[in-house]
Amino acid sequence: MLKFYYNPISPIARRVWIALLEKNIPFESVLVNLNGDQFQPEFLAINPFHHIPAIVDEGFRVIESLAILDYLESQYPTPKLLPAAPKTLATVRMIQMVSINELAPQVIALITENENSPKLAKAKQQIARVLGFFSSVLGESSYFGGDQFTLADIVAGNSVILLSKLGIDLSNSPNIRDWCQRLNLKLD
Repeated sequence: MLKFYYNPISPIARRVWIALLEKNIPFESVLVNLNGDQFQPEFLAINPFHHIPAIVDEGFRVIESLAILDYLESQYPTPKLLPAAPKTLATVRMIQMVSINELAPQVIALITENENSPKLAKAKQQIARVLGFFSSVLGESSYFGGDQFTLADIVAGNSVILLSKLGIDLSNSPNIRDWCQRLNLKLD
């Protein structure tokens, strides 16, 4: 049985958890307490970089959330979470990468900086830019894959819900709020 190494506070691990559930893949969850478990030899043998998530599927180890998601999609192809059409696939990948490279790093400032911090102001500007981009790419579609729920919705949705919990107002993006409702994300 597939083993999934995670911690519930990790939004990155949640991406994988959601994909496992969406694909109805049986798995054994292995809690990695982030107070030192990640540095134990048993876990370092799985991920020498001591990060979660990680999976081991019939002896095959995969680290890094996007690699894990790709593996799950290829190894367990039903239901499909990636579109076949090249432009839609590129859109899905683009949203995943923008979520990881442009949006996720801003969350740290939301958590650590005070209201008057220039770093916080800069982070909020970048978040607004990303949400505007998401809104324009989503347009009138139900999901980033058009009518198909995809890995982009998992990755971006996981980030957007965190933004909402950290006080970012999504009311200026009605299609993003509607998309969140389709994903059953509880805002505010």
